Amino acid sequence: MTVAAARVDPTRCPICGGANGCAMERERQTGRAQPPCWCTQAQFGAEVLDRVPAGARGLACICARCAGATPLSTG
Repeated sequence: MTVAAARVDPTRCPICGGANGCAMERERQTGRAQPPCWCTQAQFGAEVLDRVPAGARGLACICARCAGATPLSTG
């Protein structure tokens, strides 16, 4: 793991720093099954993905607000 990767908080959006509501990360942290994450049904345009810092790509989910998507209920 790189130093940059060690600093990425997988519960925070790498673009704005807000909570990303990632159900997959919530399941990893709690050990409790979660419904599918809202992001599995969202489409992320290249212009959004390009805003993610290189050191955070693939390490933290983009939040619904930055993705321009409406999140599904995470119960």
